[in-house]
Amino acid sequence: METIIMDPQLLLSSRRRLLLLLSSVAALSVARSPAAAAGRSCADTRQVYSEKGYSTNNAPVTQISGEHLRLCPQDYTCCSSQMEETLGLQSERDFLKAIEENSQFLLTTFTQRHRRFDEFFRELIDLSEKSMNQMFTKTYGLLFTQNAHIFQELFVELRRYYSGSSVSLAEVLSDFWSRLVERVFSLVNPQYQFSEDYLECVSKHAEQLQPFGDVPRKLRVQVSRAFIAARSLSQGLATGRDIVNKATKLTADPECVRGLMRQWYCPLCRGMPYLQPCHPLCLNVMKGCLANQADLDTEWNNFIDALYLVSEKLEGPFNVELAAESIAVKVSEAIMYMQENSVSVSTKVFQGCGTPRPSPARSKRSPKESGGNRRPFRTYTPEEKPTTAAGTNLDRLVTELKERLRPMTGFWVSLPQTICNDEKLAADVTISDRCWNGQTRGRYLPDVTGDGLVSQINNPEVEVDISRPDVRTRQLIMELRVATNKLKHALSGQDMDFMDSEEGSGSGGEDHERYNDDWPDYGPYSPPHSKPPQNPPPSAGKSPRARDKNGPKWNRNNSNTRVPSAASLLPFPLVLLLSLPLMVVVAPMWR
Repeated sequence: METIIMDPQLLLSSRRRLLLLLSSVAALSVARSPAAAAGRSCADTRQVYSEKGYSTNNAPVTQISGEHLRLCPQDYTCCSSQMEETLGLQSERDFLKAIEENSQFLLTTFTQRHRRFDEFFRELIDLSEKSMNQMFTKTYGLLFTQNAHIFQELFVELRRYYSGSSVSLAEVLSDFWSRLVERVFSLVNPQYQFSEDYLECVSKHAEQLQPFGDVPRKLRVQVSRAFIAARSLSQGLATGRDIVNKATKLTADPECVRGLMRQWYCPLCRGMPYLQPCHPLCLNVMKGCLANQADLDTEWNNFIDALYLVSEKLEGPFNVELAAESIAVKVSEAIMYMQENSVSVSTKVFQGCGTPRPSPARSKRSPKESGGNRRPFRTYTPEEKPTTAAGTNLDRLVTELKERLRPMTGFWVSLPQTICNDEKLAADVTISDRCWNGQTRGRYLPDVTGDGLVSQINNPEVEVDISRPDVRTRQLIMELRVATNKLKHALSGQDMDFMDSEEGSGSGGEDHERYNDDWPDYGPYSPPHSKPPQNPPPSAGKSPRARDKNGPKWNRNNSNTRVPSAASLLPFPLVLLLSLPLMVVVAPMWR
């Protein structure tokens, strides 16, 4: 057998290397021993803890064993049990503060925009009423002031509708025209005396008579669509404000607090207070804590889109400024139409409701009372864009709102990313191995989980019970759906509150006419001219009157046909010639 003889120098060198290796292991073991760890200073931890306003009386001076920790890894630590509990509460406050700060843009936008639109819409109604009073006082004088309550009631009801009362616009306008036709009919026929029953017969069949021509329908279409859109936008902004308030007023559950504490303050307890959590660690914690908020995303985006579209409609085909300004002009057109067609209208009424009794002799009216100082109506052109006392106009309000709505899309699902992008709350995404990974300094290995409640089943940082959807979140989703549906119906001129009773009445339904004279040139929004139908649909939902008379004479003589007046059978030039003397007498009555 061959014997191997080792070189003494080589043997000595090998022994030295072995001794060096053993001494290194021993030194490392000593360094990791409780005795060695206990000697590490907690000065940085104490300083940061003190800067947060907490007393350091119970803060260790050097690291101690961490068996007492409940939230952080049970390693050597600079935190006592009381410090860990205090920092756990602090992490929850930091979390709620981050949500509040990042959602402040939403809350401020909805609150301020709602206030400004609300002030603007209310002032438009006030200015419209003021404009009518001024126009009609100059034009009709005493006769208007004596009947001003008819017009005042119209604006009272428009305000009630806008404010959210259960008021049907179709009924409001129908009732207004019913009252107006009674009054104007009496004034264009001063030679007769009309009882209340007779005037009720006139108003009852006004839809068949069309004493105001097509003006009531055109005004109904324009005012209804504009006011429905204005109210839905105002209510939508208020809903957005309330949703944000409710969604951000949350309480972090214990599992969320554990995740927050582990990422933000466990480095402090390990004696590394300036080490920030790795970006993917932060994302997993935030997605777990904000899982329910992320489930708002779909309905929230639908809601924001609907708000945007309604605001566009308001400055385009459903322009509420033009609608409010046109009320006085349209009513004046209607009165003039009835005056000009008084012979035909009166003939049909006398045939249907009977011949009234002659009126006693009337005294002449004074020149002032007869409207000798009549002036043409003054309305704003589209280029003038009046500014209200609210300090703005519709175009500016809508432009500002649209600029703020677009960034709101996807807010809730992107909130974890927004928070974790804050350099004070997490390490930059490019720093992957010099950040806190939940245990120590190093790379964070788990994958980032998905968005929403169901995706949290594999969240490694926050344990979320996905089998129990949050009731509060479900309620918010339903509120968003209801608000979105109202806005979407407003886009087609429909009021959800009255869809059953007013289908096809102009507050929605099938009435889709538009008029060039209703909406002056608005570029791409200019509607095509639409010829009004010969027999427009009647206004639905007329409010009941004190007594309901059947008008037997009318029903007997006009059950299926409309009786033409003698004037209507004459050639046009002759009609014009014959009606001129009457206009000289009639027109001053409403001047």
